[in-house]
Amino acid sequence: MDYSNPRILVLADDRERNSLTLAALQAMEEVDVQVERLKVGDYRVDGCLVVERKGLGDLLNSIEDGRLFRQASALASCGDRCMLLLEGRAEEIQARAMRREAIQGALICVSLVWGVPVIRALGGEESAHLMLYAARQLRQTRRPIAYRPGACPTVRRRAQTYIIQGLPGVGRELALRLLERFGSVEAVMTAPAEALQQLPGIGPRKAARIRWILGTDKAPSPTGGEGAFHSL
Repeated sequence: MDYSNPRILVLADDRERNSLTLAALQAMEEVDVQVERLKVGDYRVDGCLVVERKGLGDLLNSIEDGRLFRQASALASCGDRCMLLLEGRAEEIQARAMRREAIQGALICVSLVWGVPVIRALGGEESAHLMLYAARQLRQTRRPIAYRPGACPTVRRRAQTYIIQGLPGVGRELALRLLERFGSVEAVMTAPAEALQQLPGIGPRKAARIRWILGTDKAPSPTGGEGAFHSL
């Protein structure tokens, strides 16, 4: 990386063509933007930062279909600094039925289990500026990117076990049994409550709690009512 060059190169995924974020980046005089298909993330900034940008509506959709967990795993494994950039205002999704606790649980998993920082922005222009700020701060370090503390273990089975232990009431032994029964993290995350509770150590209450945390069932909250998504 040539740190003497004041300009910053941003590679943008071609599926971002119509986003206000891309338009804001293209309007910045100090930024060079190239649009192409990226394997991981929506933006690669200054050759060292991979950004997955999500509107809040898409965040909820990606929690429901499990896409968020696959994207977080890909970000954590890409070898560069990375972040999940959440864009929009909370009121945009207040009408959605997903519980606030389910959203928080998913973001805790992304940030603490996969080690992917979660950053908020109000809109496309602020997203563009945040990416630029982040790139400048990374430039100031002027050293190769170190391995992220707290990232998932590199051995596949250990990494899968580590991820599943983020579910409520699931320790290492139970996580291993879940993997043995269902075969993959994705299969565990999408298994219905009826299938989960067939495994020794998971009763109806724990199965319902797991499905509630993942946002696929509407089990009663231990703290009361539905709970609106006011902030993250």
